[in-house]
Amino acid sequence: MIILNQYKTMKNFNLKSPIHLLACGFGSGLLKPAPGTWGSLAGVLIAILLWNLTESFLFFIGLTLVSFIAGCHICEQTSRDLNVHDDGRIVWDEIVAIFLMFAFLPEYNSLAYILTFICFRFFDVLKPYPIRYFDEKLETGLGIMFDDILAAIYALTALHLIYCFI
Repeated sequence: MIILNQYKTMKNFNLKSPIHLLACGFGSGLLKPAPGTWGSLAGVLIAILLWNLTESFLFFIGLTLVSFIAGCHICEQTSRDLNVHDDGRIVWDEIVAIFLMFAFLPEYNSLAYILTFICFRFFDVLKPYPIRYFDEKLETGLGIMFDDILAAIYALTALHLIYCFI
């Protein structure tokens, strides 16, 4: 209830809005501490469910493209409504990055899912070049989305290297 009360004071923010609900990762971005971690976990759980239903990397490519394009608007609008660029509670970008990773996992099993989460969080938090550059320079919905896509690409590279050695 405390989490919801902090939003009542924000004039243009409403969790009943589909845009805000998606941006906050169905509420996972409202959890503390580390809302990005909770959003990433939500992304992994949603992706596992969708993978079990479809078992199609093409589905995840399409889902990533649609979610990314929509996410540029969703994140931009929510940032404006919160009056904060890339507010930590906006986790749609983490969820979409996890969808991208699921399109290209080396294997689909519990170990891969755990490593997906760990590798993505590592690069999303660390933000090696050029991730940090784009995170700081792109101040739109595209910027919110793009740095996480780059972190997913780094994480996928690391994940495939890990699988080469195990």
